[in-house]
Amino acid sequence: MAKAQDKEAKAAAKKARKQASKERRSQMWQAFQMQRKEDKRLIPYMVGLFVLIVAIFVGLGLLFGSVWLLLPLGIVLGLLAAFILFGRRVQSTVYKRAEGQPGAAGWALGNMRGQWRVKQAVSGNAHLDAVHRVIGKPGVVLVGEGSASRVKPLLAQEKKKVARVVGDTPIYEIVVGNEDGQIPLKKLERHVNKLPKNINGKRIDALEGRLAALGGRNQQGPGMPKGPIPGNAKVRSMQRTARRKS
Repeated sequence: MAKAQDKEAKAAAKKARKQASKERRSQMWQAFQMQRKEDKRLIPYMVGLFVLIVAIFVGLGLLFGSVWLLLPLGIVLGLLAAFILFGRRVQSTVYKRAEGQPGAAGWALGNMRGQWRVKQAVSGNAHLDAVHRVIGKPGVVLVGEGSASRVKPLLAQEKKKVARVVGDTPIYEIVVGNEDGQIPLKKLERHVNKLPKNINGKRIDALEGRLAALGGRNQQGPGMPKGPIPGNAKVRSMQRTARRKS
C-alpha cells in the first residue's frame, strides 16, 4: 500500500509540474502578445540581436574552421539574449504603467529578489502618501512615496520610531520620484540593492521581530493601497514570470 501511495504522490507531483509549466508558457505568450502590440520595436530588436549573435559565432567558426561546432552555441546564446531582452522590455513597460500610481513603490519593493523583509505602508495619510519599511543586509530602509512635502515628515517620524528599537543598525531614507534627490521607481530596486551590507541574516531576523512589535499603519489614511491600481494585475504576474525565466 505504501508503494501505491508513493506512486500516486509522484504522479500527482508530475501532473502539478506539467500544469505549472503550461501556465507559465501561457503567461509568457500573453505577455509577448501584449508587449508586441505596445512595443513596435520588440520583434525587430529581438530578431536583430539573435542574428547578430549567430553571425558572430559563424564568423568565429569560419575563422577557426569549426562552423558546425560553434553554430549551435550561437543559436542557443542568441535565443537566450533575445529572451532576456524581451523580459527587460516587459519589465520597463510595467514600471512605466505603475509610475505615479499610489502604492507603486510598495509593489516594486515587494517584487525584489533576495533576502528582504518588506512591510508595505507602515505609515501613511489620507492623501495616499506612504512609507514602506524594508529590512535587509544594509539595515533598515524606509521608502516614502507621494508628495515630497508630506512624505518627508512621515519618514522623519517613522525613522524616530524605528531608531528606538534597532540600536546602532543603519537606517536609510529614500523618497521615490523624479525630482532632484529622489529615486525613480524603475531604479528603486537597483538603488536598494547597491546599499552597503552592514548586518547578517541572524540580525535581520532579530530586527524583524523587534519591528513587528511596532505594528504598522499608525497614521494611514483610508484606502491605502498595497500596490498600484489593480488594472495591471495580469501584467505584474507576467513580469514576474519573465524575470524568473531570464
